[in-house]
Amino acid sequence: MPSSFGEWVIFFAQKYGVFFLRGAGTTLVIALIGTVVGFLIGLAVAVVRTMPIEDNSPRGRRIFYRVVRWILVAYIDIFRGTPMIVQSMVIYYGSAELWGLDMSPMVAALFIVSINTGAYMAEIARGGIISVDKGQYEAALSIGMTHGQTMRKVILPQAVRNILPSIGNEFVVNIKDTSVLNVISVTELFFMSKSAAGTYMRYFEVFFITSVIYFVLTFSVTRILQSLEKKLDGPDSYSIHGSQTVPEAVIKGEA
Repeated sequence: MPSSFGEWVIFFAQKYGVFFLRGAGTTLVIALIGTVVGFLIGLAVAVVRTMPIEDNSPRGRRIFYRVVRWILVAYIDIFRGTPMIVQSMVIYYGSAELWGLDMSPMVAALFIVSINTGAYMAEIARGGIISVDKGQYEAALSIGMTHGQTMRKVILPQAVRNILPSIGNEFVVNIKDTSVLNVISVTELFFMSKSAAGTYMRYFEVFFITSVIYFVLTFSVTRILQSLEKKLDGPDSYSIHGSQTVPEAVIKGEA
């Protein structure tokens, strides 16, 4: 058996390397799907919460909108105000006890991460929508666009770009927070590491490897997202062309 820290690290890397990689893959899948679905949920909630209620609207419609908004605010407050590990226990075991739902741990994990992320994304997306100049919304309405058309074609494209760093941050957070899903037996990276460490009772060496894997995952994702942001921003130097910059030959030709 190994006798030093380095030997134990090499031993676990060789013996459980496949299991570490499999757990890391599960972690990435859950984090990615949970972030994408959570973003869509959050965007939908933000659009509804920022939808204007006209004073001349029918009373029934105004009451309906207020009830829906109250429900959405309650959803945001509950899922932002409780830890994901508690939500995992309540949803996974509660759904089986109350409604007899036999969800697999993986399905439950995707559902939990998605709705948890959706609560945070809802506030992020709402901030992105509010950050867009109000004059653009008014200008779109003035040319006959409906509220839905204005949101899809004018407001949301700019809002999504504004909140892209926050979306990336949520993705990184989800990579780390999936570790709490081991309480419902999801075979992600932390679960695999705990199983390997318990076999030989060598927790320091195993979780040293685990921390390195988590760091590589989050560091790589962060750099990829930063590159994406730079690409969306366009080149650092550009020229604004107008009538003063058009070549004289072109102007004479057009004349």
